[in-house]
Amino acid sequence: MKAFIVDRYKSNSALRLGEMPEPEVRDHDVLVAIHAASLNQLDAKIRDGEFKLILPYRLPLILGNDVAGVVVRVGSKVREFKSGDEVYARPNQDRIGTFAELIAMNEADVALKPKNLTMEEAASIPLVGLTAWQVFIERAKLKKGQKVLIHAGSGGVGTFAIQLAKHLGATVATTTSAANVDLVRSLGADVVIDYKKEDFAKVLKGYDVVLNSLGKDTLEKSLKSAIAAAQPASLLDRITTQRGRGCHGSRARRCDPRRPRLARRRPPSRVPDGQRESPGSETAAETPDRSPAAACSQNSAPGGEVLGRCKRV
Repeated sequence: MKAFIVDRYKSNSALRLGEMPEPEVRDHDVLVAIHAASLNQLDAKIRDGEFKLILPYRLPLILGNDVAGVVVRVGSKVREFKSGDEVYARPNQDRIGTFAELIAMNEADVALKPKNLTMEEAASIPLVGLTAWQVFIERAKLKKGQKVLIHAGSGGVGTFAIQLAKHLGATVATTTSAANVDLVRSLGADVVIDYKKEDFAKVLKGYDVVLNSLGKDTLEKSLKSAIAAAQPASLLDRITTQRGRGCHGSRARRCDPRRPRLARRRPPSRVPDGQRESPGSETAAETPDRSPAAACSQNSAPGGEVLGRCKRV
């Protein structure tokens, strides 16, 4: 099969388009023909070798952590999926490889694609949606009435995080550039700071949770100045992994080690004729009636940016 391949770790290097063996299908696996994948910041960091000590992949490696496609074969013990099912997924960290024509994944990592989403929209959801869910639900245990600061609110994780935090009843402040102010406001942000013109540390006071994807300097500034009592949730400082599990953050050992999953139930049939469910309503995040998939695919940040249909790549 054709795939985009990393032959060796190198910063800012190009991927090689080449041939790779079709993946093995285990008893609990589904084999998916890939229709769309998305490009995340995580993919660039893996390519650059930043995680090679804690994610010891064997090279050559097929990159890609998000996928939407159609099931073409299932393992002997699979009971929840069949050939022809349209699905989306974030494969286990040990079995990434969505920049290809086919991928085999454990059925526990796969969910039926909501019918109201295109393949491209669905492929923009899993990694960023599950990241926001893990941060706010499993780690921070965000509650109604709390205040949260989300850095880079117009990025892939940020667009989901704003909607999830608002859905949970939190007050949301976010940083972004002037070009994306309207976008983050449309997603529900209560306070929007243009980071090029304002210093968030001089504007914000008394926030309970900080979601940071910009590195430890921004996180430390958040905690030491205006938001001294906040609970940190940094995506880039450190990743602690267990086999088949993942915990992200500057104090990852304290987070819930269970790996979040996409919701696996079938889309409800009670939607009135002529109306569309809000995209993303069948993901684990269960976001409000705005369009998280569209939001993620519209912005140009690495997290959640749609790469495109595999056939066109």
